[in-house]
Amino acid sequence: MMIMGFTLNNITMLGLILAIGIVIDDAVVVHENIFRHMEEDGMDGMEAARLGTREIALPVLATSLSLVVIFVPIAFMGGIVGRFFSSFGLTVAFAVLMSLFVSFTLTPMLCSRFLKLEPGEAGHAKSKSGFIYRLVDRSYGWTLKWSLRLKPLIVLLTIGVILSTGKIATIMGVELIPRDDQSEYEVSIITPEGYTLDRTDKLLGEIEGRLNGLKGTEHLFTTVGEVNGGRAIKGQGDVTRGTIYVQMTDLTKRKFTQFAIQQQARQILKDDYPDIRASVNDVSSFQGGRRPQTFQVNMAGPELGLLAEYANTLKAELEKQGGIKDLDTSLSLNKPEIQVSIDREAASDLGIPVGTISDTLRVLVGGSPISRFKEGDEQYDVWLRARPTDRDSPADLYEISLPSPTAGLVKLSSLAHLTENNGPTEIERYNRQRIVTVLGNPDGVPLNTAVQRTQAILASMNLPPGYAPVFSGQAKTLAETGLYAVIALALSFIFMYLILAAQFESWTQPIAILMSLPVTIPFGLISLVLLRTPMDIYAMFGLFMLIGIVKKNGILQVDATNQLRAKGMNRNDAIMEANHTRLRPILMTTVMLVAAMVPIALGQGPGAGARASMAKVIIGGQSLSLLLALLVTPVFYALLDMWVNFTRRIGIRFSVAPREPRVPAPATLPEPLI
Repeated sequence: MMIMGFTLNNITMLGLILAIGIVIDDAVVVHENIFRHMEEDGMDGMEAARLGTREIALPVLATSLSLVVIFVPIAFMGGIVGRFFSSFGLTVAFAVLMSLFVSFTLTPMLCSRFLKLEPGEAGHAKSKSGFIYRLVDRSYGWTLKWSLRLKPLIVLLTIGVILSTGKIATIMGVELIPRDDQSEYEVSIITPEGYTLDRTDKLLGEIEGRLNGLKGTEHLFTTVGEVNGGRAIKGQGDVTRGTIYVQMTDLTKRKFTQFAIQQQARQILKDDYPDIRASVNDVSSFQGGRRPQTFQVNMAGPELGLLAEYANTLKAELEKQGGIKDLDTSLSLNKPEIQVSIDREAASDLGIPVGTISDTLRVLVGGSPISRFKEGDEQYDVWLRARPTDRDSPADLYEISLPSPTAGLVKLSSLAHLTENNGPTEIERYNRQRIVTVLGNPDGVPLNTAVQRTQAILASMNLPPGYAPVFSGQAKTLAETGLYAVIALALSFIFMYLILAAQFESWTQPIAILMSLPVTIPFGLISLVLLRTPMDIYAMFGLFMLIGIVKKNGILQVDATNQLRAKGMNRNDAIMEANHTRLRPILMTTVMLVAAMVPIALGQGPGAGARASMAKVIIGGQSLSLLLALLVTPVFYALLDMWVNFTRRIGIRFSVAPREPRVPAPATLPEPLI
């Protein structure tokens, strides 16, 4: 991590926490195999360490390398999330590689020196004689025996579980990041059009006092007058906008949640300040846009009036369905303005270009910097603008004079007509199209549900050609993250298959190992549904870890089966014996991983929500799918072996090992006539 320039932060610490449950797997498998030879075969520590490590080297190497290729693609994910989690994937990959080194060096050495048996235990397998283990072992052996006899049933069950993935995904909530109690939130406020800076400042000061009276409030920081999320400058910015940042008492020192206080703040703003437009937002590292609201959808099109109508319709329909707080639109058509209609014929007759008229009004009414003044170390902009008494009313503006090459100075009243009206505060554009954004914060429904509801409402509105919705904010980032996660998952499958094919020198045996992966994913998803936890980017990485863990079990099963078959044992007997032999290390690593994830799933404090979703998908997926995954690999191993034997009879080979050269049979000489 130091060589790569990574720091200890939330992301890398998350990777190290996740690695705790997996870096000991290799050492456990090596340790158990050495102890098994000492206990069952009566070997001493040195001989058992040498034989046990050599015997288990292939599956341990294959397990570690395939884990590395799961997390390396995460490091190259695109988008905003990819920039955050590149250090995550590489940190876990580094930890796995170091665990591989330790399991091949330090673990066998320590076992050879310190692993001892009580007198009389050698050759008796006493550690497997306990009631609980014998019950588990015999139950699994009986189930596996019947599974090998009823292979079509296991195949159908596997297909059914895999097909259920899509259905489970449709009922599962999906968010970019989980809502977490960070002891801070932000209130965004827009006052009515026409409010001055002083009036807005006084109103926000009053709201500050109300928020300061809420339980747990410690510090507040208010900003009045923002420019696109930045700070106001002299002569620029919208003085009707402001934000109040609220920092609360640390989570460990209070019994109430941040979300309850946010709801109280929302109710105060709604009941006591109905004229302002306000939203109470979480403070998040993944805003996904310049606005703090979690849910954002842009209505894009040419006509601003129609966009406002469509946006208000969408807002009203979403309010009816509920589940989204602080619903609002970005468009306000209540800003007082004076619209100028230029008499182009009169201007042309007097020789005054239209650009001259617009530039003059822009400078004298709005103001424009024309120079800079430096005094000591300070530098100031010099602005040119008409005096307030000369620009406060349409009558004053009519008196503005413009130079004409034919008639001298001409008053604006001879060139244009002024009309008082209301207009938009700002006109936003996206990809050169005008947009109006509908904003809100999902509360009680996940982000994907809000998006699905919006899509259904928009489909019923039958928008005309040229008008289309464009999701932004966290919804856009979530869609990008899902795409990149699918790409990373596909690359991980391909890399795992290639590594396993090279390790086992077979194109078919890796299929038996990888068949347990799609069986595991639905159980990981259903565990989130049962625990009422939405899928988020942290849970996605938990799925990656779950895939690596289950695949490790399949490698142990297949490698042990191959070793027994190489000694002359038939296929079914080798499968039964190998799975009995490898059941204990599989159960040990599974139980240890689940135990390592339980404190993370039940943890409290800032950041606990992010870590909990990752731990829950690992615990649920590993626990619920363990039995089926342990049956799928041997059943598909037997089926694929039957297929390979059949194809070999017709001259097709599925091994990556070179074909053995055929020695031509010696030519037979004809019988002599005499």
